[in-house]
Amino acid sequence: MQAGKALKTAAAFMLSVAMLATGAACGTSDDSDDSDASASKSSSKSSELTGYDVSGVKKDDAIAKMLPDYVTKDGKLTIGMDTSYAPAEFLAADGKTPVGFDVDIAKALAGVFGLEADPETANFDSIIPAVGAKYDIGISSFTVTKERLEAVDFVSHFNAGSAWAVKKGNPNKVDTSDLCGKKVAVQTATMQETAANKMAKQCKADGKAEMDVISSKLQTDVTTNVVTGKADVFYADSPVAGYAIAQTDGELETLGKTEGIAPEGIVVKKGDQQMDEALQKALQKLIDDGTYMKILKYWGVQDGAISKPEINTPGTNE
Repeated sequence: MQAGKALKTAAAFMLSVAMLATGAACGTSDDSDDSDASASKSSSKSSELTGYDVSGVKKDDAIAKMLPDYVTKDGKLTIGMDTSYAPAEFLAADGKTPVGFDVDIAKALAGVFGLEADPETANFDSIIPAVGAKYDIGISSFTVTKERLEAVDFVSHFNAGSAWAVKKGNPNKVDTSDLCGKKVAVQTATMQETAANKMAKQCKADGKAEMDVISSKLQTDVTTNVVTGKADVFYADSPVAGYAIAQTDGELETLGKTEGIAPEGIVVKKGDQQMDEALQKALQKLIDDGTYMKILKYWGVQDGAISKPEINTPGTNE
């Protein structure tokens, strides 16, 4: 199966599962047989999706020696990630195996270090506090911001902006320049949630209709909220929005242009210069030998590629 077809199948399966769960909660069961059959079919196809094969990445002894002892002692690189954020990190059809371009990058980094990659699913807002304790690093589409740099270090690995998505044809006449009176879906603890909350406060200050910010722990729920009509629009990282739109068979479309291109980064324990530099060197090696770009092309997100990973450099719009 071609990568693009596999991706579409996997995402469609994820969305169908989320929508089935929503339907069950509402007591809707008229089409349960058809939906179950569709989900089963998608599941069998999506099981073919395994990500880009990074097994050929070899250990670099010089870079591996840069790692702090707390990372190498168990032979694993433990990574915290929110696996609801396709195509960066999400679960395969088995509901257990993390896949996505961030997952593949993490596995490739582990290869350079001579370690076993151990990606672990976590809620997005729980990852940063746990890096350096429960997790060696965090990779979950974290935008590098000044606020986050007060708590952790970052090594940049991708560029992304923010994008809006609505139902096809924009039936609720959403205008991103004036969202007062609209329902906006976002993922909890993201920069998009912060931005949406600011907009909502401004609506109130201006005496306009209330803007309702619907925050969900999982991006799959954010997408489903728009598909099912619970929200008028969602706001997310541009590759995530683009991926969701492409997989909903024309139910969603982009609204406006991508905004605020900024670096995303790998989370490191605050002040751990040794780990910062090891990651920077390892990622640069993957960029230089072409592995990094091959991973991004497999997932169709090569537009976000960087040429030089940087330590603790926030976006210019921060």
